Amino acid sequence: MREALGHFELLVLLALLRVGDDAYGVPICRELEDALGRNVAIAKVYAALDRLQVKRLVISRLGEPTAVRGGRAKRHFTATAEGLRQVRQAHSALTTLWRRLPQLRGSPA
Repeated sequence: MREALGHFELLVLLALLRVGDDAYGVPICRELEDALGRNVAIAKVYAALDRLQVKRLVISRLGEPTAVRGGRAKRHFTATAEGLRQVRQAHSALTTLWRRLPQLRGSPA
């Protein structure tokens, strides 16, 4: 049985897709903060990216070490075909559930 994609994992995956191929933690975190309008802990982003990698929804690779980072390499992430499929499936399910909900159109419940 496939493990469900969590809410924050979906947000991280969407932010990764918005940043583009070979995204790494800091710009993914910034994209989330812009979208959510609040601070997001970078550790929480990396924990979600680790879970997404275990689920095979993203892959990662180490970049070249840089002097700016004290000789450490950035870990770059890319969504897999399965990751894209699950994002599309989540979009479809949410769109279906949102349709004709008067509570979300400002109408009385």
